[in-house]
Amino acid sequence: MESIPSPSSKAGPHSSVAPGAARAPAQAPRPRALAASLRLDRLAEARLQLQRRASANLGQHLRRAVTRFTVLMIGDLAAVAVIRTVVDALRDGAVLGPALAEWLRSALPPGYLNGWQFAPALILGLLVTGSYLPGDRRRDPRRLFVACALATALPLWTMLWSRGPGLVVLQYSVTVVLVWMGVLAERVTVDRVLALVYHPHRGAADTLFVGVADACARVAASPAFAAGSGHRAVGFVDVTDPPAPGALGQLADFATLLAARRAEVVVMCGTLTDAQVQDVADVAAAAGCQLLSVPRIFETAGLQPSLVWREGQPLIQLSEPSLRGQQLLLKRLLDLIGASLALLIASPVMLLVALAIKRDSRGPVLLRQERIGTGGQRFRVLKFRTMYDGVSDATHREWVTKMLQGQEAHAEQLGADGKPVFKLVNDERVTRVGRWLRRRSLDELPQLINVLRGEMSLVGPRPPLPYEFEQYEHWQFHRLQVRPGMTGLWQVSGRSRLTYRQMCELDLQYVREWSLWLDLSILLKTVPVVLSNSGSAY
Repeated sequence: MESIPSPSSKAGPHSSVAPGAARAPAQAPRPRALAASLRLDRLAEARLQLQRRASANLGQHLRRAVTRFTVLMIGDLAAVAVIRTVVDALRDGAVLGPALAEWLRSALPPGYLNGWQFAPALILGLLVTGSYLPGDRRRDPRRLFVACALATALPLWTMLWSRGPGLVVLQYSVTVVLVWMGVLAERVTVDRVLALVYHPHRGAADTLFVGVADACARVAASPAFAAGSGHRAVGFVDVTDPPAPGALGQLADFATLLAARRAEVVVMCGTLTDAQVQDVADVAAAAGCQLLSVPRIFETAGLQPSLVWREGQPLIQLSEPSLRGQQLLLKRLLDLIGASLALLIASPVMLLVALAIKRDSRGPVLLRQERIGTGGQRFRVLKFRTMYDGVSDATHREWVTKMLQGQEAHAEQLGADGKPVFKLVNDERVTRVGRWLRRRSLDELPQLINVLRGEMSLVGPRPPLPYEFEQYEHWQFHRLQVRPGMTGLWQVSGRSRLTYRQMCELDLQYVREWSLWLDLSILLKTVPVVLSNSGSAY
């Protein structure tokens, strides 16, 4: 696919002017404004180039992960084979004497450590315990012991070969589902009963915050420490001298203040020096307090931390909220399976829709509209045509400009139910059949082909039009980090009732919080939203 041009390139050197129109004298842009414009254009292009390169980087990480897993798995299988050979030699060959051979025959009967049964169980145990992950985990003695113990203690694995897979899978599935439903119901019930019976602060741990005043205030007000979170703020200790108004005191008095407040939890907020961290940790450990840290780097950068061990040293890996290797693979599998089934089911409906469009107005059945996808790449989205063939898009361009410039009051219109919507309604360009298709979202069905091609996903941000993209602010580029989707948080959270900015914010929330369960829940919510025509402008 071709990459999009720079947003600033709106007219070429041969742009024409209407006959008779007065030509304004050309004015040279101010140097400072021109420099700022060029800098913004370069930043936009650089950001898009990084997004395009992300897939190559992900491929490198995925190849390393596959190589690491393959090498370790081959080594594990070789180890099982060696162990089995040694056991057979000691038991059957009496290499170390008949007494030891007799004991081994009674303790380890023939067929024990059968490679094609035990080896997969061992690999499963290693996977469950994270022993194929990068860093020191793959050679951590305790983690490997748990994996081996799990593989050896899998009773259902032996039953699988003696009783057949059908019965074992049924027994396992029913047990897991029943226990899971019972425990989940019990936990939810207990939480709700406690919320009704007890005050939010009852039983909460007294929590003392340490750091700069504004950082402590921000962390204390966050959901992790809000009412009902199990924490009760008892004040903060300022690390600056003199302390800010409202502080209990300064760090030199920390031990005294901690004793006076009888806090159970100490939270370090923002950036503290090594000496300050050591002082707080020593006092908190001596008091038996739980010590938590909220480094300011996570707050300001909006990054997601994860712990990685290298040669015995813990490191914090910071990742920008977006989909990564295994997540992308799971999402792609869901797209392929879901789009294939949906196409199979919807084919008769799509055939009837095509016939209705052909009878209603002249023009092609399908509209191939240019959109912006991942990393700014252009692609042709497929939709059933809902407008008269050859109509101008000037009205929509003008409306989009108002929305992107924050002029919601001028872009707001009244929907079919009389409520305000942010969508063009009573559009004379829309055909009679097209209005009916839009009301039921049937015009989107051909995009299932885009999903199978890999240009779109079942769930994700809506792909913007080129003239929408040209007016993007830089924070909106994050929407292009993942494949655009047929449905998303915007569609199940209000649709046309929401402004363009609210739609973009929901898309960014989706990128940050993605999970397979989130995709499934959005797909399930989409069905009643479409059937009830909730939030639609038509």
